[in-house]
Amino acid sequence: MSAVQSQTTLRAELVALECHFTWDLNYSRSKLLLLKDNLEDIGTKEGYLWLGHIYNLQAYIHYKLGSQDDALRCFSMAAEAFRQIRNTVSDEGPWLLVNYGNRAWLHFHLGEQARSQFYLEKVKALLQEYPCPSRGELHPEVYAEKAWTLMKFSPDGKLKAVQYFEKAIKMEPSRVEWNTSHVLNLENAFENLTPEQEVEILEKMKTAKEHDPENMYLAVLYLERIAKTGKVIEDEAREIAKKVLNKPVSSYSGIRPLLRLYRMYLSLDEAIDLADEALERHPNERYLKSSLATCYKWKIVSDKDDLLRQSLIDRAISLHKEVISLYPHSSLPTKIALANLYAESSHHDRTQADQIFEELLESSLEPVELQMLYNNYAKHLNYYLQDRHRSIEYHMMAAAILQPSKSRKNSIRILRQIKDRRRNRMCGDIEVFLAKLQE
Repeated sequence: MSAVQSQTTLRAELVALECHFTWDLNYSRSKLLLLKDNLEDIGTKEGYLWLGHIYNLQAYIHYKLGSQDDALRCFSMAAEAFRQIRNTVSDEGPWLLVNYGNRAWLHFHLGEQARSQFYLEKVKALLQEYPCPSRGELHPEVYAEKAWTLMKFSPDGKLKAVQYFEKAIKMEPSRVEWNTSHVLNLENAFENLTPEQEVEILEKMKTAKEHDPENMYLAVLYLERIAKTGKVIEDEAREIAKKVLNKPVSSYSGIRPLLRLYRMYLSLDEAIDLADEALERHPNERYLKSSLATCYKWKIVSDKDDLLRQSLIDRAISLHKEVISLYPHSSLPTKIALANLYAESSHHDRTQADQIFEELLESSLEPVELQMLYNNYAKHLNYYLQDRHRSIEYHMMAAAILQPSKSRKNSIRILRQIKDRRRNRMCGDIEVFLAKLQE
């Protein structure tokens, strides 16, 4: 067999594997950089049970961003994490199916066919030793990792993750972390739930919470759903806050949804105090600095008459600048927030806000990022500069990018509102524009 035939045969076998390289994760560079930051913010303690999955995804992202050495290192770390977490007699098991598939693909892309074949044979051996409990299905370990990975990417990914978690749990119903992640994914996977679906998700969250009582992220989301039914939850929220503050810093600790819960059902001032206390305990943690910056932004937007508002704005500006430096590759929302803070400030020249927007408009951005920028700049033009004409133009530019996003949806909604009011001389243009979007 020639080298070309051998390579073609090997590739055909690799395509049949279940791993990150075959899961259609071809997302934009900006999305991958955002995910890279998100994974780092999970940490290694709160995300311990998912540590192998975290390293596997980090490795794939490194590869997609052009860092093959970092990819190799993270795939090795993933395998070691799985071995430590499983703590079994054998060093190998079905939890390594995805990892070995990834390594087979990576070595293939590096031109190392023998090494690629080595990991392909390892996958085959594991499948032989650990056949799937249900014929014609993937192994539950593969379903669970595929679900956990896809839920990080897109709305469609979240919907697919629902199915894959259900398949994994059906085969191994006692896996607590799978049940918890499945419920957390359900919380975000669907829009416009019926009352019956709301009740069903609440019951599933309650059951998951009973089996995973130390998971504060789940506890916060469950309490938030309880609060939506009208129940008073202040005491429970403060009890959970004590536990969250004592946990290692992580995006899995529950601090971010807890701050949102405080904002909605307690008070913004208490949310700021909570974020401040967390940062005092861990003064170097970028995730907590970002969380506190968000709290300040909420306060400034919601309370226009606070006597201490300018000092809050000054503190928020300083914190947002620091957060931008700590998240250099995923800081677009923070830069937009900083521009809005400058526009709100009486101590700073509002041209600083315009300068930030101008720099962003001249930068190279992905379509979804452009939608976010155009949508926010349109609001800036309308609210701060009273330039209604250009504001409408930028909402149109956001809507004209045919990619689903919250920013695009928001711009279309605003354009429809302007059209329906019939007070703007561009109403005719808006009507024609919106009609073309429907074609």
